Amino acid sequence: MGYPPREDSSADDPVEPDPFDQIPELPSAVGRWTVRLKAEVVRAVRGGWVPIEEVCRLYGISAEELVAWERDLDRYGIPGLRTTRYQIYRNTEKQKR
Repeated sequence: MGYPPREDSSADDPVEPDPFDQIPELPSAVGRWTVRLKAEVVRAVRGGWVPIEEVCRLYGISAEELVAWERDLDRYGIPGLRTTRYQIYRNTEKQKR
């Protein structure tokens, strides 16, 4: 016995939206950087929503710090953006050399 045909099968096939297609919600002021806020800023820059220079000016961070966030996000995912995790990862990398 088969299933009855679907009337509109496209509505039943949810497509996961690409996170880089959605406009990121950048914080207006940052009291304390959380891993999620750092990830949102990186996503905004990578998605072309805001230039690096503007992010650095708005949040008072250096381009080097933003690049470090990108690197850590690529290597370790969102947990890599934690300050304590960064110290652990940095020490591990020094031992490899």
